[in-house]
Amino acid sequence: MMNEPLLFPVRVYYEDTDFSGVVYHASYLRFLERGRTEFLRAHDIHQTALFDAEAGGPLAFAVRKMSIEFLKPARMDDELTIETSIAKIGGASIDMAQRILRDKEPLVTAHVRIAAVSDGRAQRLPQAILAKFAGG
Repeated sequence: MMNEPLLFPVRVYYEDTDFSGVVYHASYLRFLERGRTEFLRAHDIHQTALFDAEAGGPLAFAVRKMSIEFLKPARMDDELTIETSIAKIGGASIDMAQRILRDKEPLVTAHVRIAAVSDGRAQRLPQAILAKFAGG
């Protein structure tokens, strides 16, 4: 289950674009964040519950590192798909591979490391979360 990408649809609205109708670069960050959040939710990992200490926390995920390559522009009214999968799980972090597609054409690729943090410090991923990624 961990290697199956989650596909999340997003439509581009006027507010996502610059004056020319092309998606503003920072809007892609929001699209990618939604993809990661929905990926976690699809694995029954709810960030509010983590923060409310249901996993032995309080625990939150914070972006530690991100690299993005902008390949082609998206435009107003485009229907996009955010594809999110896990590339690697570490002791306190998860590396995620993401793509933003229009039809099947990649527009943006991103590699994101999210870190598990509690009280501002890195914390090992709880077994309950690891089990959910393993399908258990």
